[in-house]
Amino acid sequence: MTYTVKECFYTLQGEGFHAGRPAVFLRFSGCNLWTGRDADRSSAVCRFCDTDFVGVGPDGGKFETPDLLADHVAARWPAGSGGRRFVVCTGGEPLLQLDAPAITALHDRGFSVAVETNGTQPAPLGLDWICVSPKAGADLVLRTGHELKLVFPQEHPDGAPERFAQMDFTHFFLQPLDAKDDAVTRANTASAIAYCLAHPSWRLSVQTHKAVGIR
Repeated sequence: MTYTVKECFYTLQGEGFHAGRPAVFLRFSGCNLWTGRDADRSSAVCRFCDTDFVGVGPDGGKFETPDLLADHVAARWPAGSGGRRFVVCTGGEPLLQLDAPAITALHDRGFSVAVETNGTQPAPLGLDWICVSPKAGADLVLRTGHELKLVFPQEHPDGAPERFAQMDFTHFFLQPLDAKDDAVTRANTASAIAYCLAHPSWRLSVQTHKAVGIR
């Protein structure tokens, strides 16, 4: 299998349970809910995505084996820094490519392996952390994991938090939808805060990497 990677870089996790934790972000190219082209956004299942996952970027690449992929990730972790190595596999939709051999190769290099997925694909064995971010209107296959992080609000009725509250996740987060209009973003944030206050099983997730200006 050839792994196609948009970008791979060392940063701090910006959102969800692990916010603030140093991590290598491994962003796979491609998604099954949107082509990534603006011309196709109006017909996409997920219309609010703000991520570029098309093609290969300067710190991405195409990797013919799991070991080559894992070596590329390991080279991003600062040498001699100590700490528990952590890689976040994201996209696009990472589970279109991430498989058990790649997870094993990352484990062999000392990484805990997390995935951020839309939940439409089954999870391979060996993942250390599963974060599912459901997209309204998509068939949710992965209904168990460590963290469910719901972008809020979503127009489709399938995107209501009540649909997911009884699923088998340890942590539940609402993340305000980041709109192009700042006033709309503020309103979405206020709505998410109000929902979390009224439903204490949910926690607020803020995209801190945007707030502090890191990649």
